[in-house]
Amino acid sequence: MTDLSLYRNIGIFAHVDAGKTTTTERILKLTGKIHKTGEVHDGAATTDFMDQEQERGITIQSAATTCFWKDHRFNIIDTPGHVDFTVEVYRSLKVLDGGVGVFCGSGGVEPQSETNWRYANESEVARVIFVNKLDRMGADFLRVVGQVEKVLGANPMVMVLPIGVEEDFTGVVDLLTRKAYIWDDSGQPENFEISDVPADMVDQVEEYREKLIEMAVEQDDDIMMAYMEGEEPSMEEIKSCIRKGTIALDFFPTYCGSAFKNKGIQLILDGVVDYLPCPTDVKPQPLTNEEGEETGEVATVSIDEPLKALAFKIMEDRFGALTFVRIYSGVLNKGDSILNSYTGKTERIGRMVEMHADDRNEISSAQAGDIIAIVGMKNVQTGHTLCNPKFPVTLEPMVFPEPVISIAVKPKDKGGSEKMGIAIGKMIAEDPSFRVETDIDSGETILKGMGELHLDIKVDILRRTYDVDLLVGQPQVAYRETITEAIDETYTHKKQSGGSGQFGKIDYRIKPGEPGSGFVFSSSVVGGNVPKEFFPAIEKGFKGMMNEGPLAGFPVLDVEIELYDGGFHAVDSSAVAFEIAAKGAFRQSMPHAGPQLIEPIMKVDVYTPDDHVGDVIGDLNRRRGMIKDQEKGVTGVRVKSDVPLAEMFGYIGSLRTMTSGRGQFSMEFSHYMPCPNSVSETVIAEVKERKEQEKKAKN
Repeated sequence: MTDLSLYRNIGIFAHVDAGKTTTTERILKLTGKIHKTGEVHDGAATTDFMDQEQERGITIQSAATTCFWKDHRFNIIDTPGHVDFTVEVYRSLKVLDGGVGVFCGSGGVEPQSETNWRYANESEVARVIFVNKLDRMGADFLRVVGQVEKVLGANPMVMVLPIGVEEDFTGVVDLLTRKAYIWDDSGQPENFEISDVPADMVDQVEEYREKLIEMAVEQDDDIMMAYMEGEEPSMEEIKSCIRKGTIALDFFPTYCGSAFKNKGIQLILDGVVDYLPCPTDVKPQPLTNEEGEETGEVATVSIDEPLKALAFKIMEDRFGALTFVRIYSGVLNKGDSILNSYTGKTERIGRMVEMHADDRNEISSAQAGDIIAIVGMKNVQTGHTLCNPKFPVTLEPMVFPEPVISIAVKPKDKGGSEKMGIAIGKMIAEDPSFRVETDIDSGETILKGMGELHLDIKVDILRRTYDVDLLVGQPQVAYRETITEAIDETYTHKKQSGGSGQFGKIDYRIKPGEPGSGFVFSSSVVGGNVPKEFFPAIEKGFKGMMNEGPLAGFPVLDVEIELYDGGFHAVDSSAVAFEIAAKGAFRQSMPHAGPQLIEPIMKVDVYTPDDHVGDVIGDLNRRRGMIKDQEKGVTGVRVKSDVPLAEMFGYIGSLRTMTSGRGQFSMEFSHYMPCPNSVSETVIAEVKERKEQEKKAKN
């Protein structure tokens, strides 16, 4: 069995175009996993193996690979940077022990970096930072370090300083050893010399080295006392302090270099070995009950414990379904029977493989700490726990964001319907943020996702991978409805027709809830006018009606319902009668409670060159945007704003036109806000018209 202290499960994550995939390629080359480096701009990167990734030069799905450095086994996941695919980052962070956050030396801390950093904080993943692209124009290592402190509220620990900037960038100085690593112009990572610190950098190196040691020794009182008395700690003591602080998330060792030019990667790999946790160093995964509440127990990482593993990703490839699994404890052998605690069904393990992007190596057993893929599992979905049938457990499940945009699609020919159904079933299993519904009235298939690019890629996959040609409708916004007024009303459900009747009377108060609260039900009935056993039925009745609001049939959000009185009949009252009463009460009251249409507001982050700032802000204002902040950088300005999703369709084209192709933007869902009356009236009229047309088509 492998020593778990030699394992490093790490993810590489950053904003679009900061160089994650290029960094991964360089790591694979340095560790001997690949012999020829593939470039993203040539569509030849190892971990970007989908056609869509190679054409667009972006990462769409996370890819797993394994390599070795200084006797340590690295399980690496290269994640996407685009906001539409953050679900890939989220679920990867969920099963990793450490990460490498990559930032662009000139772009600095960009929008998606913030989202990924927040996810990593929530998942309590220790990280080292790599400031990449220091050979770029406008690159400034210490400026990015300052942004990490200011924008992310993090504590970067500078481990190296760059030698030269922009096109004169030749290498780095390792502050701990006071040695300079200088690469030649061959572009080969192994062609470097170790020399003394350049004379003009000696003072700066000493200043930053002192800061580094002061930050590190705070982790150990004895070492700190000795240091304050003038005794410099040994290299082992400093490294153990840095490791302790990194795992505790007190600070983040920060490196710099140029992945594309192969400069500085070795020191990051050493940093991963020295400072990032092995599987036994991190807080164990909590176990939960069937409702998803924590039981107080944890999945201790150990080979000797019963099997506990989490399925974190499903992927279809040319050989069938692959289930990516992180094993937290125990050992898994080929031929074992395991329990899926979510479905309660057992499955036999046929083939297990170790992944290298889309290549695979057959293995016969895996153990705690491993990230592997199992071939051909049935009924397993993302977030399901796999465990020993004799010791059933449930690991903390994953929570995925709700989609904010939808499109209607239908196959061009009749034969495509069945193919599309099978393909979409596979795609939903792969991506939990992708949802599909069938419109009962029109019979159309509605695809729902996180953004235009997300759905664009899904349609492209259906066409190319599954050979389903589609007619695609206009993108639709996920509007919702809420109420603005509180009302008290009474509703009685009474039915008498042979045999036992039905009776349920409820006095209730409906009022607007807190934003983001969804649906809240409470009861203040005293004196037994409505027996307690009927409360769940009343709640179920109200909750069941929240799917369709009174204005245009959109789901209802943020409503509080309080049951404060009512009446019942000793014979005729039943749970069903009270559930029907609640449904009738909802229909009766909602139109009178000031119903209002609300729309999704997106957090939009635009990067624009200085000379186009006015155009960009003017355009965002025309789109009903609220400008929140402007931040000047070296090569341009970042404009942060909140803009309704309905106004953002096709924005990338407008931005490119305005900025001569130099602007970039990212957006993610922020919150719901009331629609202006003019927008609300248009949307409601469109929905009514569509329903009329569907009615006519049916008749």
